[in-house]
Amino acid sequence: MSKKVGVILVNWNSFEFTNQCILSLKKCNQEIFDIIVVDNGSNDWSNHELKKSHSDVVLIQSETNTGFAGGNNLGIDYALKRDYTYIMLLNNDTFVEENFLTVLVDYMDQNSDVGIIQPKIFCHHNRKLLWNGGSYYYNWITLPYTKGYLKPASHEFNRIKEVDWVTGCAFFTRSSILKEVGTLEEKFFIYFEDVDLSFRIKKQGYKLIYHPFSIIYHIAGMSNKSKVKQKEGYVNPIVHYLNQRNRIWFIKRYVKWYSLLPTFFYNFFYTAAIMSYFVIFKRFKKLKAVYDGSKDGFLKSI
Repeated sequence: MSKKVGVILVNWNSFEFTNQCILSLKKCNQEIFDIIVVDNGSNDWSNHELKKSHSDVVLIQSETNTGFAGGNNLGIDYALKRDYTYIMLLNNDTFVEENFLTVLVDYMDQNSDVGIIQPKIFCHHNRKLLWNGGSYYYNWITLPYTKGYLKPASHEFNRIKEVDWVTGCAFFTRSSILKEVGTLEEKFFIYFEDVDLSFRIKKQGYKLIYHPFSIIYHIAGMSNKSKVKQKEGYVNPIVHYLNQRNRIWFIKRYVKWYSLLPTFFYNFFYTAAIMSYFVIFKRFKKLKAVYDGSKDGFLKSI
């Protein structure tokens, strides 16, 4: 195996998006990377379409949907066994610039103290607006957040800078680090697993970098949205359950003693506001999802 990078895509009932992402990747310098697709228990014949359309891509089949974390871990395990120097987790609903990967590889080659890099991520629907211009952390309320969402890329977002965590949408790291700290926490399923892994890598003394000269475009959230507005809206209630449960799990793992009180009050009012919104608009399935997520977050452990 002479290629340096294993690029991992997770597909779940979304051949159209995965296909477009693969076609976008194939415009890049294919001498430095392999594409590894994990079909995460799809029931729409995605795996057959992928085999037929992209016989040169590594396809791993999972019998069940193991979530973003579990699906990526299957790809990571495959890549680690084949000694790629670098591993990139890339959402399957992204499009990439032709040089996006060489920029990341070159920077990582030249900076041994860097553990993760993310590219500058624009929205696909309007490529002048950012989707993610770097990810940060409010320690006092135990809150991870991103900068630049739906904003033009001003000077602030056009320079290389250190960040607090890296989004799983485009997570470029060293295989050696994953062997050292472990992979994604599968109990999260989806949401907060990328922050958790970022924190574990940062704890080992590595820098986390946002690199604006590597560029991709993200559709975002297609696997959890219906195409037609339902009584409960577009977003599946399970999203609210997982977000709420995982937020609490994340807080329990990373809250500092001195931020316990502000963290509690922030999340109390945040949750109350969300639940009030669902009551007003009679979205009772989502209301129950937030309640169940809160209960399971407190009573169950990760």
